[in-house]
Amino acid sequence: MLDALLLSVLRAVRRALAPLLSGALAPLVAPLLAPLAALLPATSMATSMAERAATPVRPRAALAAPSLVVVIVVDQFRGDYLDRFGPQLTGGLARLVREGTVFPRAVHDHAITETAPGHAAVLSGRFPRGTGIVGNLFGVGDAAYPLLPPDSTPGDGASPRRFRGTTLVDWMRAAEPRTRVLSVSRKDRGAILTVGRAGAAERVEAFWYAPSGRFTTSRWYAGSNGTLPDWLVRLDTRARAHALAGSAWTPLLDSASYPEPAAVPATGGWSRPFPHVLPEDEDGAAQLLLAVPAMDALTLDVALAGARARGLGTGAWPDLLVVSLSTTDAVGHQYGPDSRELHDQVLRLDRALGTFLDSLLVGRDPSRVVVALTSDHGITRMPETAGGGARRVDAEALVAPLREWLASRGVTSWGVFLDNGALYVDREGLRAARVKEDDLLRRAEALLRGTAGVARVDRVAALARADTVHDAVARRWLHTLPPDLPVPLVATLTEGSVWSGRVAAEHGSPHDADAVVPLILWGAPFRAGREERAVRVVDLAPTLARVLGVRPSEPLDGRVLDGALVGGRW
Repeated sequence: MLDALLLSVLRAVRRALAPLLSGALAPLVAPLLAPLAALLPATSMATSMAERAATPVRPRAALAAPSLVVVIVVDQFRGDYLDRFGPQLTGGLARLVREGTVFPRAVHDHAITETAPGHAAVLSGRFPRGTGIVGNLFGVGDAAYPLLPPDSTPGDGASPRRFRGTTLVDWMRAAEPRTRVLSVSRKDRGAILTVGRAGAAERVEAFWYAPSGRFTTSRWYAGSNGTLPDWLVRLDTRARAHALAGSAWTPLLDSASYPEPAAVPATGGWSRPFPHVLPEDEDGAAQLLLAVPAMDALTLDVALAGARARGLGTGAWPDLLVVSLSTTDAVGHQYGPDSRELHDQVLRLDRALGTFLDSLLVGRDPSRVVVALTSDHGITRMPETAGGGARRVDAEALVAPLREWLASRGVTSWGVFLDNGALYVDREGLRAARVKEDDLLRRAEALLRGTAGVARVDRVAALARADTVHDAVARRWLHTLPPDLPVPLVATLTEGSVWSGRVAAEHGSPHDADAVVPLILWGAPFRAGREERAVRVVDLAPTLARVLGVRPSEPLDGRVLDGALVGGRW
């Protein structure tokens, strides 16, 4: 009660002093607020009232239209990382937190928290139910659009054909056809699904990392006779990747700066502690570059080179640059979120982002650049260290008895499989063998409910009757599944338990450890400060649309975050 009262008083003082704080008296007035600000509950990353007071207030009428929107998606960045590592951040993350609107609790309000659906939600403003991108399993793989030579292989390729609907890209280009879009990621799905179905005809380019060390693209973006652009060829990322052969990843800071253990549990014992050395073999180094911080730096270099070559943000119209950074995901999977490696990766990401932002703003008017940073999902702690009965649940072992039962009744197709709790059923195969789906589901329910680590089992048809205001799990499953998806049953694990045991740590559940990520909005249209209230990642797209003055072409699940805008309100 007292904290709330003090906060309201400080806000009133802030409003009363706003005319003075925007002028020459700001340095004199700001220190007067510092003692009052000290009375409020402190958080390591919260912007103090004195700091806000020292920042000139930008009149709404004076804001210039953005010429460049930069969207950064950090793969597998948990919502608590900003606070956990905040005191040691000095680079780009620190700058965005200090100068932008920070939402530490932005929720992916869907159940299968993986890379593909998370990226698809960022700029579409819609849940997987609307985008059709439910999980990685049905993401961007598409043999009809092979990669460009020499990275093309038979049966390999990628496109956004499974993506449904539109994104911010489409809305921007409907308003201004000259808008240019560049999307860069280590992962194909990270580069592709943020920009939706747009391609070369819409002046959209997407590039991602190939095992050869080159950044490549597919025929969807380059056309049937396409080649890599000259600027990317000149950058020669393959040579840069090969040059890292034999290099060592060592901690950025001294050992005392890392409270985490030097090694973490791993299959067959404990992981090897620092240093982590890439193979001397150049091709081997290029393939294993995925799990070291240098991968993020290389991705940012490609994004920066492309932005310069295409002149993004230098015209009279707004352009869009999307960068998806995947190393945090690789490190988190391999070592877990409580590892020294993850800690160091975040610190190095922070420094790399600082260099990137500084370089990007050279030659551009910072008041016309907008930056948004978020993540596609979080991660659950390793069950071996989480406690509370957390365990690994083998999905393949669970469905094996169901497949045997179906085979005994003449079902010769794949019949059934389980992906992150979603039970897919081959309905055509069941009909051909005259097997009732309900008989299969009753057996599946009994099997799943008798499995340690499974918290609940729901028929999808029954979820529509759930109290989705208070039942977050039900709500997130409903937001995940398109009506035409052959998934009649879903299983949810206990918090801390994970599907599979292929990697040290996993994600993919409807629980907050996997669903809660940060959202930061930076630039002239946004006010500085921290908002503790929960928002949703699907709110980003309509908010950017509002800033750009463009209109979404279809109903969205997200809403405009008016309170983040200068002169806005909740």
